[in-house]
Parts: sequence; structure tokens; C-alpha cells
Amino acid sequence: MFDWFSLGFIYYPVSAIMWVWYKLFAYLLGPKNFFAWALSVMFLVFTLRAILYKPFVRQIRTTRQMQELQPQIKALQKKYKNDRQRMALEMQKLQRDHGFNPILGCLPMLAQIPVFLGLFHVLRSFNRTTGGFGQVHMSVEANRATGNYIFSAGDVANFLDANLFGAPLGATMIQTTGLDAFTEFNRWAVAGVAVPLMVLAGVATYFNSRASIARQSPEAQANPQTQIMNRLALYVFPLGVVVGGPFLPLAIILYWVANNIWTFGQQHYVFNNIAKEEEEKKQADLERRAANAPKPGAKPTRGGKNQPTKQTDESDNNADGVEVAESDGTDEDTGGQASPNSTNGSGTTSRTPKPGARPDRRRKR
Repeated sequence: MFDWFSLGFIYYPVSAIMWVWYKLFAYLLGPKNFFAWALSVMFLVFTLRAILYKPFVRQIRTTRQMQELQPQIKALQKKYKNDRQRMALEMQKLQRDHGFNPILGCLPMLAQIPVFLGLFHVLRSFNRTTGGFGQVHMSVEANRATGNYIFSAGDVANFLDANLFGAPLGATMIQTTGLDAFTEFNRWAVAGVAVPLMVLAGVATYFNSRASIARQSPEAQANPQTQIMNRLALYVFPLGVVVGGPFLPLAIILYWVANNIWTFGQQHYVFNNIAKEEEEKKQADLERRAANAPKPGAKPTRGGKNQPTKQTDESDNNADGVEVAESDGTDEDTGGQASPNSTNGSGTTSRTPKPGARPDRRRKR
């Protein structure tokens, strides 16, 4: 009966993927070949990372979106610094409005934790002569006659026999028990294989962290919490791989190397694709603006009411609208100028309108 509390739902899939790759490379290299088992571990990592490719892309997009929202987040933190409940509500509203889900950013990392634990348990279960937590202690003969999840008893024996110059894939540098399970064990050979892998894993971790930090926005890098995490990623994590290497089986160190190799290539591929998408989006925006912009030299179209037409009659050309009253004749004084109070021959008085007075329009008779 399947026991869900034994984490078999993790161990069986992990061992199944590794078993498929082992059978393929064993067919090419031989069932007891060290590299057949090493490649099966590496391609187990590649398979699981390929499955997690889409969540990884979402993680990258979520991280970039988080950086874009930093100014608004800081504004909310400053505005509601004395009201944490209101701040949390406003943060949720901001994330909801922009379709931002912080859990997606942690999904690939969280998904790799059970994979790592599953691989560690499956590798440890090839040699059950050491006992240990959660593991039945077996003799050398019983261990070789017992299968390991998907792997048969013959596969278990082949794993224990495989070695590189006396370095079994399931051995550690400081191991002192369970050595009789291996056909050949040489501690110096284990160290000779493990140390280069440890250094390679540490260097790969450092460069992956450095590449990730270089793509952060200036606002994100200025955040004190981000600065702390960046220092941990650059120095503590790579150092942890090197320091912890002697306590881990060679297969686990190889797993770490393969994981970092995949991460390095995948990061460059995904970031380049995202950069191309953003560049295409910018070009589309520029083309749309250029299509909507008026052509050079074209007169702008004016909407709204029709403009009043220009009138050409003489009465509209007078800005003040004042008209001088017509008279039938003019009387001249001694200076030849018309007097305001002079009268014409018919006795009609010629009057000049006062400034500002309304014109007195008269019809000719």
C-alpha cells in the first residue's frame, strides 16, 4: 500500500526520471559505467528544470514587475507607515490592479526543494548499510539484493560498483561508515573528483547571482533589503556550496553543478527574449505614434463650429461701426472748412457725430 506520509510521491517520480536516463546512457556506455550514472543525474536536473521553464519565465516577469512597482510601493509605505493594516490592504489592491502575484516569483525555487530532497534520499537509499534517520539498516548482501524505488536490485549493485578511479558516485569525502557496500573506495580519489566539482559549483553560483543582480533596476538595488540579499547571493551562497561539499555525496555536488549550468543558459535565453519583446513593443508604439502624427507642412484640422466668413463691404471694415451722416451740400467758411453748425442750401443742418455716439442713419430722399 502506498504511504503518502513517506514522501513516496516525491521519491518515485524522481527515481523514475533518473531511471529512464540511466537506461539510455547504460545502453551506450555500460551499466556499471561511472559516467552513465553521472549523466543520468545531470539529465534528471535538466528534465525537471525544463518542466519548470514556464514558472521560471513567470518568476522573471514577476521580478521585473516588482521593480517597476517599487516607487508606488515606497509611496504607500511612507503614506501608511503608522497603519500597517491599511498598508497591507493598499498593497493587495496595488498588486491586484497590476495583476501581480508575488507567489509566482518563488514557485520555481520552492519546487526545486522537494526535488533536491528526493534526489538526496534516492541516492542515499542505494547504500542502506549505514542506517541513519528514516532508513532501515541492512547488511551488504541484503542491500545489494533490495531494489531502490524504481531501480531494481541489479541497478543498485551496478550503482555501487560504478566509480571513477575509486570514487563512487554515492560517497562523500568524510564518509567513515558503509564503505564495505562499495566495490572500490579511495578517499583521495573522492576528494580529487569532489574538490573540482565544489569549486565549479561555487563559481557557477557566483556568476549566476552576479548576472541576476546586474539586471536589477537602480531603484531595486538601492533597497536595503535587496542589498542584503544581493550580498548573500554573491558571497554566502557560493561559499556555502564549497564549505558544504565535503559532507555531500558526489552525485549531489554534480546535481548542483548541472543546476547552475542550466540556470546560466536559461537566464540569458529568457532575458534576451524579454528584451526583444520590449524592444518590439517600443517600436510598435513609435510606429503607431508616427502614423497618427500630421504630415510635415499639413495644416491642422480645426473642429467645432464653423469660423465666421470674412466680410468685404465697407461698413464692416470700420472697426468702430461709426458712419457719417450724408448731406446734400456743404457750406464753406472763410477757411474753406465745414462748420459743425453750418447749414446747406436747403436749410438742413450738417452735424458731425460725437465720439462714442451711435450713428444717425438717414435715408436719402
